[in-house]
Amino acid sequence: MSRLTAIVTTFNEAARVAECLGRLAFADELIVVDSFSTDGTPDIARGCGARVLQHEYESPAAQKNWAIPQAAHEWVLIVDADEWVTKELAEEIGRTIAEPRPRDGYQIKRRNFFLGREIRYSGWQNDWVLRLFQRDRGRYLDRQVHERMVVEGPVGRLKGRLIHHSYRSLDDYWPKLSRYAQWNAIEARRQGVRVSPAYMMFHPGLRFLKAYLVQGGFLDGAHGLVVALLTGVYAAAKDLRIWELQQKEGNEREREI
Repeated sequence: MSRLTAIVTTFNEAARVAECLGRLAFADELIVVDSFSTDGTPDIARGCGARVLQHEYESPAAQKNWAIPQAAHEWVLIVDADEWVTKELAEEIGRTIAEPRPRDGYQIKRRNFFLGREIRYSGWQNDWVLRLFQRDRGRYLDRQVHERMVVEGPVGRLKGRLIHHSYRSLDDYWPKLSRYAQWNAIEARRQGVRVSPAYMMFHPGLRFLKAYLVQGGFLDGAHGLVVALLTGVYAAAKDLRIWELQQKEGNEREREI
């Protein structure tokens, strides 16, 4: 009989970890990997029946790669604290891992909510994430942001949806925008990416137009407009971070001469 471990990584998620874990009650094992929360998240998780492990946070990929070998069972489902597994998805997962010859991993499509409303377009409409996999066959690529799971073997797709409450407020969004822009810039410079003043001038506006017009953001109403604007703001923040790193690298080379 195939058994399932559900893993949730947390940091100061007291406001929503109970809801997340409650929707994972179908799993045979619940593990919360916490990066030393200060708001009582570990106690809430224990109260929900989870085994709580604490581990210093380095990056999303590193945290999850550390968590995966802690699972007691052959199947692993990874969920973020701001995600909910629907009843339909839970039932489908149970049927899938019980099949005689299942795939080695499965992608799940997310329904994304922003400031309380579902975003159906704006570039968020094809958000597939690989979250269900056989423990010894999957691992996240070692990168700072936008972590991506790779599985050694065939991958399928489930029909059930994962509910994703991405940001509760703009105050919740700004710190993540700054952090992810910096991480993405570091990753980009490692790959040799450079930006010019002309690029910084036009790129944010083009990203806004793509999200709002090409990807249908206008169909999401005012929320779609906000998402498109923030997409442009994020592009500008990332470009500025890359430019800043270029200046630092240039100054260091001059000092070496």
